[in-house]
Amino acid sequence: MPRGMGRYGRGRGFYPLSGVYWIIELLILLGILYFMVKLLLVALPYALGLLVLIIIWELIRPPQRVFRPF
Repeated sequence: MPRGMGRYGRGRGFYPLSGVYWIIELLILLGILYFMVKLLLVALPYALGLLVLIIIWELIRPPQRVFRPF
C-alpha cells in the first residue's frame, strides 16, 4: 500500500481532491489553462507572419545550384 494510507487502508493520509483543496487545485488548473490560451492568442499572429515571410523569401530567392553541405 502507498505511504500515508495507514494500517487498515484509507487512514489519515493524503487524499487528492479532498475538502476545500479541490477548489484551489481547480482554480490553479484553470489559471494555467487561461494563461496558455492567452499566450497562444498573442503568439499566433507573430508565428503566422514569420511563416508568410519565410514563404515569400523562398519564392523571391534565386534557386541554389551548388549543394554545399558545410
